[in-house]
Amino acid sequence: MAASKIEAELEQLQDEISNCEKSLLKLIQGKKIMVSNVPLNTSEINTKLQHTQIAIVGMASIFPQAKNLQEYWENIIQKVDCITDVPPSRWSIDDYYDPNPRTPDKTYCKRGGFIPEVDFNPMEFGLPPNTLEVTDISQLLGLLVAKSAIEDAGYGESRQFNRDIYDRLRQRTGVVLGVAVGRQLALPLSSRMQYPVWEKVLKSSGLSDEDTQIIIEKIKSAYVQWNENAFPGMLANVITGRIANRLDLGGMNCVVDAACASSLGALKIAISELVEHRSDMMLTGGVDTDNTIMAYMCFSKTPAVSPSENVKPFDADSDGMMLGEGVGMLVLKRLEDAERDNDRIYAVIKGIGSSSDGRYKSIYAPRPEGQMKALSRAYEDADCSPASVGLIEAHGTGTMAGDPTEFSAIKAVFGENNSKTQHIALGSVKSQIGHTKAAAGAASMIKTALALHHKVLPPTININQPHPKLNIESSPFYLNTETRPWITSDDQPRRAGVSAFGFGGTNYHVVLEEYKHEHKQPYRLHNSFQSVLISAKTPAELLSRCQEIQQQLQSDAGERHYAELIATGKALEIPIADARVGFVVNSLTQAGDLLQKTIDLLKNKLQAESWEHPQGIYYRKTGISKDQKVVALFSGQGSQYLEMGRELVINFPCLRQSFAQMDRLLCQDGLQPVSEVVFPHPVFNRESKAAQMEALQLTEYAQPAIGAFSAGLYKILQEAGFKPDMVAGHSFGELTALWAAGVLSEEDYCFLVKARGQAMATPQNSKSDNGTMLAVKGDVSQVKKLIADFPLVNIANLNSHQQMVLAGTKAEIAKVEEMLTAKGFHTVLLKVSAAFHTSLVAYALKPFANAIERVTLEPPQIPVYTNFTGTPYPNQAKVIQNILKEHLGSQVLFQEE
Repeated sequence: MAASKIEAELEQLQDEISNCEKSLLKLIQGKKIMVSNVPLNTSEINTKLQHTQIAIVGMASIFPQAKNLQEYWENIIQKVDCITDVPPSRWSIDDYYDPNPRTPDKTYCKRGGFIPEVDFNPMEFGLPPNTLEVTDISQLLGLLVAKSAIEDAGYGESRQFNRDIYDRLRQRTGVVLGVAVGRQLALPLSSRMQYPVWEKVLKSSGLSDEDTQIIIEKIKSAYVQWNENAFPGMLANVITGRIANRLDLGGMNCVVDAACASSLGALKIAISELVEHRSDMMLTGGVDTDNTIMAYMCFSKTPAVSPSENVKPFDADSDGMMLGEGVGMLVLKRLEDAERDNDRIYAVIKGIGSSSDGRYKSIYAPRPEGQMKALSRAYEDADCSPASVGLIEAHGTGTMAGDPTEFSAIKAVFGENNSKTQHIALGSVKSQIGHTKAAAGAASMIKTALALHHKVLPPTININQPHPKLNIESSPFYLNTETRPWITSDDQPRRAGVSAFGFGGTNYHVVLEEYKHEHKQPYRLHNSFQSVLISAKTPAELLSRCQEIQQQLQSDAGERHYAELIATGKALEIPIADARVGFVVNSLTQAGDLLQKTIDLLKNKLQAESWEHPQGIYYRKTGISKDQKVVALFSGQGSQYLEMGRELVINFPCLRQSFAQMDRLLCQDGLQPVSEVVFPHPVFNRESKAAQMEALQLTEYAQPAIGAFSAGLYKILQEAGFKPDMVAGHSFGELTALWAAGVLSEEDYCFLVKARGQAMATPQNSKSDNGTMLAVKGDVSQVKKLIADFPLVNIANLNSHQQMVLAGTKAEIAKVEEMLTAKGFHTVLLKVSAAFHTSLVAYALKPFANAIERVTLEPPQIPVYTNFTGTPYPNQAKVIQNILKEHLGSQVLFQEE
């Protein structure tokens, strides 16, 4: 009976095990692995990040010339080179520098990226001040940045809004940081222990025992003393331990050393903690404050440091890296949790891949095959194509071996099944701050998350010419050397990739994605331009007021006075009779410069009624009375230029949306997106630049470019409260005026803009002379008499008594230009595809008329003046339609209007 009972229990146990196995098999599906000799399916494990996306909800940093996150981003988009000479607080240039790389025990580099001085109050973190001398700086700055990152996420002791949520999260919040050295204190402590060596040397040199001991004690005094706080003060893992201790975090804490890939190694562990639900919030990133002479010697004798002391990633003249310091941290949560808690989300982590190089020629030589594995695994993890990425933040150290290897790897992965060329921006923040080693991945992650958040393609500096061996023109990449708006016209989210590689053949790549396609609330981290408005009863009093403000801005409290000046201007209501001056700035320095120019101009022009300085200083002796009318005037073709409104498009979502809407319409007709024509990727020779300018002169792009920019700009003015009494437009600009007055819906406006540009474009395979146009400045009545002998030349635009535009065949216009120039008239040959507003564009009339008949025309909500008659449009839709049809081929009567 006993045996049969045991057999029954064993059978029951086997059934239970079988049921567990079935449940596990059902839960985990995909590739086969072995667990206790049982084959299990694991695609769920390999692709879990696709189903549990990670949100970046907070960030903080200290990087060269940037005390905080805002200054870091500001430096990036303003293209600031943060590389400086080594400060005396790090090491002595006189002692350790020699330009000859072969000089023993010397470095041939005396520049790098150094973090600025920051305030640190030990009592804020409950640290006894007497322990600071034996506490590594990385531990102290780590605490500071960790607290800032958690507060940036909306949590922490000082943030009451999410206090209840934070109390719940705290015990399930972990911290994992990349730290490759983190033992700057170990060097002086170990150096102090070399006294037996000093003693032997001194005694062998003939010194007495007494003198030897005196000298030894003097040398010892140059180093910190050993005490009970020295050991924890120099340990790398205590960087995270101290953060968890002081901020009362209950999740895991540890540091990761993957050399220059340490930050992304830490990130991978942090993501695993969240994906596997062991933590609910993670603090991760990298810490590297080691720009000691020891670090310089390590990289100088490799050698990897730039002899020219300049970081030039992927450039033809790149010759090495520069060392940088930095601390950067990110706060991560599962996306669904971040949305539930109403967190601000900078970006979403879609995938991460890692690899090792395996056996290769040396332990520190980069291997493209190894990097390709990490890249491929990242996009497999993210379940998206590399071709869908718009930005790559490369490891990009500027070294002669590293950059070509990295480029060959990304070219292979991103070029696979991708016929598009030069559609992905490529860059590296190391060009600005140097290689921050263990914090390099964090610097790149923060930069890229902010790029996605702001919809901006950030620049890489110091590039004059791409390295010819890269053959970048035939790759999916272009080197982005300018701060540019990131405009997309399809529903695909903006995506970016971040790479970091480390000594020892370790490779990481992260795929990021924007959280929202567009913003509907204030989101800018960088300083935007602000208006300064100053007024007084008389010009003399205005001068005195400007001088008073200038003194305030130059004082120690300059920043406070600057903030007050901006705030005062926003609320300022200037009486009609008062004198006033205004300008637009984005910094205290710029405000001081323009204010000084204002003072100089006022001293010379106190009696002037008004003037506009070329550098943007506006002045009026009195205001405009309320009974005077205000007109909104919209530009016509010829006003377009490359990069027009770039800062506005970067800062205002409505302008990005305006360009995106026009892009979609042009792409439907097989044309290039107009945003790519207005904001083309950087080029490095005159021929390419000229080609970009010529593309924008093509009517099919010029008119949509002007139309998108004008409409977006008008929306910004409307949001600021601008209400014109009437509207008008010059030539093409009349379409925008009709939209602004409510005659055209936005959809119909964009359709007509596209249709007009395409109708007026030079017909394909056309061998006829469609003419050109010549702007003439001078007495119009005299010009009319002089061109009477040129019957093939017409007056296209009568703009004023002193300005007109002539149009005709190219041959005839050339003759007229020569004649008028000889007689002293100022002439400019316009870059247009045809002689607009003449019979030479008859080919465009019917296509555009057909387009006009397809739109709905409403009565104007405010008067719209037309070039056709010089009078307002009537209310009848049919009459408006007829005027629009005639407008294209008729003279522009702007002077009468």
